[in-house]
Amino acid sequence: MQQLAFKKKIKLKDLDKVKSLISGLKLHTICTESLCPNISECFSKKQATFLILGDTCTRGCKFCNVKKGKPKEPDQDEPSRVKEAVSRLGLKHVVITSPTRDDLADGGADYFYQTIHKVKELPSVETIEVLIPDFKAHTFSIKKVIFAKPDIIGHNLETVSRLYRVRKGADYQRSLQVLKKIKEVNPEIKTKSALILGLGEKKEEVMQVMQDLRGVNCDFLALGQCLAPRLSNYPVKKIVKDEEFRYYKKKAYSLGFLHVEAGTYVRSSYQADKYLKPTFNPRN
Repeated sequence: MQQLAFKKKIKLKDLDKVKSLISGLKLHTICTESLCPNISECFSKKQATFLILGDTCTRGCKFCNVKKGKPKEPDQDEPSRVKEAVSRLGLKHVVITSPTRDDLADGGADYFYQTIHKVKELPSVETIEVLIPDFKAHTFSIKKVIFAKPDIIGHNLETVSRLYRVRKGADYQRSLQVLKKIKEVNPEIKTKSALILGLGEKKEEVMQVMQDLRGVNCDFLALGQCLAPRLSNYPVKKIVKDEEFRYYKKKAYSLGFLHVEAGTYVRSSYQADKYLKPTFNPRN
C-alpha cells in the first residue's frame, strides 16, 4: 500500500539535515526502520524517534518492517551519540525505543537506563519518553527503566488478544502486566500504549483492549491504521474510516484516558510531545 509521505508542507532542507545527522552519528530511528508514513513530516521538523540497541529484532511481528534475526552486540558508545543527536536537533521532548532483544539477559534495559541519563544531562531537554519491549515481563528489567525516571513509559499492545498470532513471541496478558508493573512501582510515571487497526479486529474487541488498558491505569492511547509497509507484511484487512477513529477516541476518553490520538497516520511516537500538555477531552 502506498503511503502518503507529503501530507503537509515539508521542509526538504531540514529533512535532509536530519537524515545526514542520524547517518553521520551511526544511529538508527524507528522512523526509518519501520517505514513510518510520517517520516518526511517529522524529519522536516527536526524530530526523530531514536532506535537504540541496533536495527534488528529477535521476534517476528508480521505487520512490522523492522529487520528480524540475530542482532549485533550492543554499542557501548550509543547512549553518548544519542545525546549528541538530541543536542544538535535541539529536542525538548525526546523519544527513545528499541527492537526486542531477547538475546540479552535484561532485554536491553540497562541501555535504556544509560541513554536516558545521558540525555538528561542536556539542559534543553524538558521531557523524555521511552517505548519499551516487554522484557518478558521481568521485574528487574522494568524497574531498571523506571529508576531512570523518564516522564512517559510506553509499551504497545498493537492489536486485540485474538489476533496476537501476528505478534510472534509476544503475549497479550504479559504486555498488560508490563504496564501494570510500571504503575505499581511508580504511579507518577505516565504510561502509554498504541493499537494499529485494520488487521481484522472487531469493534467490541477494540473496546475490550481499551478497557483492559484502563484496568492497569494506562494514561495515554494512540490509535492508527495498519499500512503494511511491504507486500510481505501481514495484509491489511480493512481501511478504518475517520468516523470510526472519532468513535474510538470519544470512547477512550469516556473510559478515563488522559490523552488520545486517533487517525490513519497516528503512531505511538507521532507528535509525542502533545500527550503531556493540557488538553480538552471531548467526552460528550
